[in-house]
Amino acid sequence: MPAIALRTLIAICIALSATGCRTIQVIANAPPGTAAEAARLAGRWVDAGGDAAVATTWSRKVAAGISAKEIEEAFASVAAEDNLRPVGELFLSKELATRSGQQEKFLKIYSYCDPSTARAIVDFNPAMSAFLPCRIAVVEQDDGLWLYAMNMDVILRLGRPMPPELHKAVLRVRTTMVKMLDRAAAGEF
Repeated sequence: MPAIALRTLIAICIALSATGCRTIQVIANAPPGTAAEAARLAGRWVDAGGDAAVATTWSRKVAAGISAKEIEEAFASVAAEDNLRPVGELFLSKELATRSGQQEKFLKIYSYCDPSTARAIVDFNPAMSAFLPCRIAVVEQDDGLWLYAMNMDVILRLGRPMPPELHKAVLRVRTTMVKMLDRAAAGEF
């Protein structure tokens, strides 16, 4: 067993023994799929060398030749198809270029929301407001453009069990976000 996997297993065992019965109660009441998602998350965390940001996000490499404008068109197309509202953009590389007077690598954050689902999520668990709205980052790296978004499976499968209608609504938003990532990365709009 690799050393990092052994350390992770030891850390999990210590955490379980330290938290005792409460941990067992939470695990017993978890919805189906929770253990598998927790294992996937732990695996991604270990594979990323302990980087929580890598473990809890989705990423897509954008196909060569796809421009930021084409990515935006794909986002807009999918959002319109699935009734997800664009609610903001942060053009960070443009701001940085203005401040520095130098060309910057492309970095822009796009925000989307389904207002009724957002309200229902916050009513269910106000702490989830910190995850709103759904965001996709377009990041220029040395090897081209990349897309990043929060892995919504963490909320869907590791969070407190949601009422069925709320779970269905959040799953719909999740499906739309994945579709936005996939189609934008492929330049399909």
